[in-house]
Amino acid sequence: MAPQRFQEQFDQIQRSMPGVELAMGPDDAAEFIYEKGVVLARDGEEARIVEDAVRAHFTTFAGLTADEVRRASPETNRSGITRIRVGDPGRGDRHGDRAVAGALRALRETEGNAGRRLVSRNHVVHIAVNACPGDEPVPVPHHAGPNPAVAESGYDPDSAVGVLIMDTGLMHDYASYPAMAHVQGDPQIDECDTAGVLQQYAGHGTFISGLVAAVAPNTNIVSRNTLNDAGGILESEFGDKLFEAVERDGWPAIISLSAGTSNGSTEGLLGIAAFMEALRDQPRTLLVAAAGNNASATPFWPAAYADKPEYAGSVLSVGALRSDGEFGACFTNHGPWVKVYAPGERLTGPLTGFDTPVPYIYQHSTYGTCRHHFSYACTCRDPQHLGVLSGGHETGTGTPDQVVFEGFAQWSGTSFATPVVAAMIAAHMTAHKEADPRVARQQLLAANTEFAEVRGAVVPALIPPTWSPVPVVNIPPAP
Repeated sequence: MAPQRFQEQFDQIQRSMPGVELAMGPDDAAEFIYEKGVVLARDGEEARIVEDAVRAHFTTFAGLTADEVRRASPETNRSGITRIRVGDPGRGDRHGDRAVAGALRALRETEGNAGRRLVSRNHVVHIAVNACPGDEPVPVPHHAGPNPAVAESGYDPDSAVGVLIMDTGLMHDYASYPAMAHVQGDPQIDECDTAGVLQQYAGHGTFISGLVAAVAPNTNIVSRNTLNDAGGILESEFGDKLFEAVERDGWPAIISLSAGTSNGSTEGLLGIAAFMEALRDQPRTLLVAAAGNNASATPFWPAAYADKPEYAGSVLSVGALRSDGEFGACFTNHGPWVKVYAPGERLTGPLTGFDTPVPYIYQHSTYGTCRHHFSYACTCRDPQHLGVLSGGHETGTGTPDQVVFEGFAQWSGTSFATPVVAAMIAAHMTAHKEADPRVARQQLLAANTEFAEVRGAVVPALIPPTWSPVPVVNIPPAP
């Protein structure tokens, strides 16, 4: 059964995609979310093979006639991907789609003959725990300042390193934070609800941009609102959005991406395959991608491309360290496909409220004990709060907690470890006058002397010079 928080986030993402029916997979195991009734194939001959195979082997089970198996999108997208209808998306419930699962089975023999995967689910690519950050933001007094603090190096527009952030965009008052005065990009979608309360995820892209600006001030940051107000987008659309961004702004030195999904496969995401191939062949661009927050060793894409030899030079996957920098955060994904770790728990950066204080009501409740079975005061349980979507207030046993943001926030997730690493590479490029981010990445890791322990493995840890560790508090087990 899917964990409670995943169920809550599923509802949030489903509401943000009207007209699209979603399901959990595989088999309600809460590893990913995908579109019901549809599979993906590459345009042209491969799409025809998929259609023919489904018509021949699957239509009776799916409840479709042969004529109803058809392409659900035209062959006009930049990613070269076609959505093929294989079932009625209105049938069944959120706990999986038998039609999609059957279509995948129908293609297995054909795929073996073709030598590569021909078909996949249409996954939701989302902000990197169970479709959300490691926790919800916590207000921090303005006088406390950011952590990592803003580095002393200045901003020079002629030598600044280009960093593209694909996320939720920028809050309206982001430039009130001096370190972000030169940041450009799209506005955050739907900052507040009709009552003036901050929406969930609002400020995610601003927080990320602020981390880059603090660790590497000499950067030209462009922040795009690629992800919608619930932090998710269909895989079939995401590839096009990636292409649109680099065609609009030019290929940057570094792309910082704090989103992705697992997919039950070792072959990556079909919907972004064309973009990943273009990235691989773009010698002066590096993708720095979040490993995800499911406390799992299951590959999370596109970060896990870093473990594929053909993409090892173009992708760097980033996990999160806890607040003392010595061990992995409770929520971080892990495994050999995660190539580096950085502080990602309770970082402090700009959110909103610099101009006018903004209220926020917590959506999730903290747990009585860490849901990942850690014994320190981790993000699962501290600071304690009751949320709208869980916690018992529906039955009159509590009122959701409300806070007010006045600029800075503390937030956790591999979402935030990722821009720290992206910024450290950019800062290295500036300091060493290195124009190639892939070379800079290699130099930075080769010179690194910091290590941490994650799930028993000793891993490289990139620690920004201006970051201050925070001691952790161990909680004794309940008697």
